[in-house]
Amino acid sequence: MSARSGPTDPPPSPRLRSNWGDPQGLERYYVLTGGRSGPAGSASSLDVATLIVSRTAPVPGLQHEHEEILRRCREPLSVAELGAHLGLPFNILAVLLTDLLEADRVEARDPVPAHDARRGPDLALLEEVLSGLERL
Repeated sequence: MSARSGPTDPPPSPRLRSNWGDPQGLERYYVLTGGRSGPAGSASSLDVATLIVSRTAPVPGLQHEHEEILRRCREPLSVAELGAHLGLPFNILAVLLTDLLEADRVEARDPVPAHDARRGPDLALLEEVLSGLERL
């Protein structure tokens, strides 16, 4: 059998790993966000299920973390997944996403299209997920 080949995510950069117990980690977050503690404007409606998609490629001069977000979000990625990949807490990531949203470098999408939201969850999909979990 041949190994499956396909795109793989690079491991998180050591610069991006979360370090809450280390005071330098908190200082790093302060520097990353420019002292901001939470998202503002259109990004204030972000939640962990919001999908983020890059609209542009990274350009020289961007902050390293902004470049990482743009690279990883070539395909839609939830805020929760993005935070796990980058090792950043939600509020720090939301501030960085605010910067990119305001610069029109990324797009935030609802995880469920608005026209499907009134229908509720897809029961067939939920049953498949439950069945898969039971097989584990």
